[in-house]
Amino acid sequence: MLNGVLPALITPFTKDNKVDKEGLRQNIGFLIENGVSGIVPCGTTGESATLSIEEHEKVIEIAIECSTVPVVAGTGSNNTTEALELTNSARDAGADAALLITPYYNKPNDRGMRAHFKKIANEVDIPIILYNVPSRTGINLKPEVVAELAKESNIIGVKEASGNLDQVTKILELTQDEDFVVFSGDDGLTLPIMAIGGAGVISVVANIAPKLTVSMVEAFRDGNFEEARKLHIKLAPLIRAVFLETNPIPIKKAVELIGLPAGDLRLPLAPMSQDNERKLTVALNDLHLLKLK
Repeated sequence: MLNGVLPALITPFTKDNKVDKEGLRQNIGFLIENGVSGIVPCGTTGESATLSIEEHEKVIEIAIECSTVPVVAGTGSNNTTEALELTNSARDAGADAALLITPYYNKPNDRGMRAHFKKIANEVDIPIILYNVPSRTGINLKPEVVAELAKESNIIGVKEASGNLDQVTKILELTQDEDFVVFSGDDGLTLPIMAIGGAGVISVVANIAPKLTVSMVEAFRDGNFEEARKLHIKLAPLIRAVFLETNPIPIKKAVELIGLPAGDLRLPLAPMSQDNERKLTVALNDLHLLKLK
């Protein structure tokens, strides 16, 4: 089973708005050197919505080529056929697992949600992690639906970003007899979710503070709860700063500010306000992250 800290990678772009392949490799190297348990290319943080199919596949391919930790490829779509294509491609490239977001915009009912995920699970032989983020998709993946999907042999977990600890608790309750894990999808809730049985976090803030995030998770897993609590509090201002505006706007600026490849955002995303950038810079400086060159 996957566990620990898996950063949801940004996708760096060159000045001419192409995928920065060398920059991507550099960022992955930085994360692995700082102890992450896996990496997640082509999620929301990776601007997957503005990547072409070819770019999407290339980013996943590069991640697999240069990673020494498991790669969980973002392959979700609101089009089941496209999600199948992306998941098949990731499987063929050698991804260790696939992360599949709930179908956004379409807002399927529970029957449609079950049918979407079961079709992909039945047709592609790869471990699948469900991804629930109602604030982005407009629809919630209910615990009862998660529990039914957890009975599929290759649906192994869920990234839970509903922000609702009661919901996470119910998922853990309903899936306790399955080989199934729950990852925090909200950096600010990583420690609380682990305290009730979560396996770790698919993280935004770990793009810039991997060592601190890993240290917090490892402290909790080692039973050093006071140290984990202190690190949770230490990270909290930075976590708030990287969500001052729509993800991945702040985290991409933060990656740039610590000296790693980032590049511009792709439209329709636009740079963060100067006031919010100042707040982000303060949070980075308080943790001495701006010293990275």
